[in-house]
Amino acid sequence: MTEAASFTASDGETIAYYIDDFTDPWRRAPVMFLLHSAMGDSERFYSWVPGLARHFRLVRMDLRGHGRSSVPAPSVPLTMDRLVDDVVELMALLGVGKAHVTANSAGGYVAQNLAMREPERVLSMAVVGSTPGLSPEALKWLPRIKAEGLRPFLADTIHMRFDLASTDPGMVEWFLDQTGGNDPDFVVRFIGYAATQDWSDQLHRIRCPSLVILPGAETVGAAALYDTMRDRIPDVRMIAYEHMPHNIADMLPDRCVVDILSFHRDKFGYPKA
Repeated sequence: MTEAASFTASDGETIAYYIDDFTDPWRRAPVMFLLHSAMGDSERFYSWVPGLARHFRLVRMDLRGHGRSSVPAPSVPLTMDRLVDDVVELMALLGVGKAHVTANSAGGYVAQNLAMREPERVLSMAVVGSTPGLSPEALKWLPRIKAEGLRPFLADTIHMRFDLASTDPGMVEWFLDQTGGNDPDFVVRFIGYAATQDWSDQLHRIRCPSLVILPGAETVGAAALYDTMRDRIPDVRMIAYEHMPHNIADMLPDRCVVDILSFHRDKFGYPKA
């Protein structure tokens, strides 16, 4: 079953979340948090849920400013610690002491910082298309988003995100509709902040078993930072999806789920083959 709910964070913002649980009722299934990309929301994991919710109690959280979560006022500081706090506070609310954390793109920024700051809470980390900070090149997007609008900007740069030769045009339109519905001012704030952050020198603090699935033709993040993740995260498995641009979580969801389940099977013996 799927449950939708929300809670009030310690600074007064509303954080929405969903629980998807299709595990065997007689088992105590492990909990997995799913954190989505910037300009997305928990719905972007629609194609991941069937494969993962059979084995894990999934908690999909809308990052602040996204989806059903409230959009902070411009006067409210946007910090990585606050984004991590939202996850920690939801874990406490749900009585979850430890969880597996799986994330896409900017959601992976939060996952990495959660694993570094609260290592006792993170059993494993799996990130897809997520580097230790957004490339400063993304700052060049901001004037265009302001001038053109979010959806037109994304439509004009869609080749940076999808392999158009192999992607259903319907998915592209759905992506543009979903992302284009975000608050553009908050998107500019979020991207502007993420593009100034770099914690690559702190990656050694991620002590849990980790999986990094990367697009072989990365077009959004700084591709060289995947090498840094390989070299500095102590217990990491790297899987490259060759020739693919950034949005592999959307384009290849079944492959992502298979690789995530295989990682868990190898590291934790669950789910059984």
